[in-house]
Amino acid sequence: MELSNIEPQIIWKNFSKLNAVPRPSKKEEKVIAFIKEFGENLGLETTVDETGNVIIKKPATSGMENRKPIVMQSHLDMVCQKNNDVNFDFETQGIQMEVDGDWVKAKGTTLGADNGLGVATIMSILESSDIPHPDLEALFTIDEETGMTGALGLKPGQLTGNILLNLDTEEDDEIDIGCAGGIDVTITQTYSVEEAKGQFVRIEVKGLQGGHSGMDIHKGFGNSNIILGRFLNEGLNNQNIQLVSVDGGSLRNAIPREAFAIISVRNANEYIENISNGLKKEILEEFASIEQALQINIELTTNTEKAISETDSKKIILTLNALHNGVYRMSPDVQDLVEASNNVARVELKNGDLKILNLSRSSVESSKISVANQLKSVAELAGMNVEFSGSYPGWKPKPGSEIVQLMEKIYTEKFSKKPHVVACHAGLECGIIGANYPEMEMVSFGPTIRGAHSPDERANISSTQKFWDFTKDILANIPLK
Repeated sequence: MELSNIEPQIIWKNFSKLNAVPRPSKKEEKVIAFIKEFGENLGLETTVDETGNVIIKKPATSGMENRKPIVMQSHLDMVCQKNNDVNFDFETQGIQMEVDGDWVKAKGTTLGADNGLGVATIMSILESSDIPHPDLEALFTIDEETGMTGALGLKPGQLTGNILLNLDTEEDDEIDIGCAGGIDVTITQTYSVEEAKGQFVRIEVKGLQGGHSGMDIHKGFGNSNIILGRFLNEGLNNQNIQLVSVDGGSLRNAIPREAFAIISVRNANEYIENISNGLKKEILEEFASIEQALQINIELTTNTEKAISETDSKKIILTLNALHNGVYRMSPDVQDLVEASNNVARVELKNGDLKILNLSRSSVESSKISVANQLKSVAELAGMNVEFSGSYPGWKPKPGSEIVQLMEKIYTEKFSKKPHVVACHAGLECGIIGANYPEMEMVSFGPTIRGAHSPDERANISSTQKFWDFTKDILANIPLK
């Protein structure tokens, strides 16, 4: 089945057009131009602010002029992840999509349904002539995935709407009214290199499913950097290890799926035999039920690069094993909500230069800083440098707001069951936007998406139809001014 034959055709048409445009985070020039041209071709007031956010305004349809003005918001950028055996350039190529039963997915890469389906939905409302809605401002932000730059750069007074509908939630039966804030924790150090004293071994961890470092952090998925660290740590017991290079993970907001290291050990065959017959088997059994594709390879290799000293190598290995990864605290106030967590997202060591990238999240500001300070304490004890950056606030839930009550009522009547009103452990732009627009009521919802931030990302077709029908009913019933 072709995407053009899927209902609602208007959304899949716009999603296909959007996905033909490269749109990696921090490299959104092409998609900004695409959306700007889209608005201008419709004859609508279209502006691009100094940050790169695109705002398109559409007047109320006939009879809706006395309703509260609204903002519909989604982000233009996408997480760019691909399988190791896929040759794909996210900066020049459009996403290659296919239909698999009731799902749309990409061929070996992320799909961009996060948040492309939200963008396509807003585009569909903007170009429609028969969908009732009040005065509408469409806000397309940039760089949500790697810093919330667009939302942070949005200034007070740019928007006039009373209600913000964020279309960046990934379960169609959820109405999201709160989210986590985040902070980037970057650990660095430079070490002297020397000739290696032993034989070279390559350790490879791959085949993990990865996933969203907020929404999936509590599911027990393997983190390739942490698993690699366990192998390195095991060798400290009976070997003199020198690290040559480490390359694990990629983006801060993606649970790392692959990690590689080259090390020097005095007795490589003994090390490989001990690891293969011991820890390797244990880890494969440990993750057997949730990471069926996990592969661990440990083998002799050749190498021409220099290594860092045994003393410095031990400091790095112990630090990697001491950094908190995963859930830090569950919320005592919201059932089943992760309050605070950390993702050890990227570990890179090359020519003596070490960099470890973390993303710490929490819906409570104090525990967010607590997680970050714990990471800092561990790293500084090992003599490493730590930098905090990219901090953004969470979004405090307001369950009794008028728009939330309206959406609960519409959903219950339309689908004969109550929606789940939730807060999520992910970074939504609502918290940042709300800081500059404190009187604006906000809510987030969307179609069902699975595997976001990984090459397994897929969007549910029937759910997207449900979401589209729900969205149109919400717009038609926005409260009076």
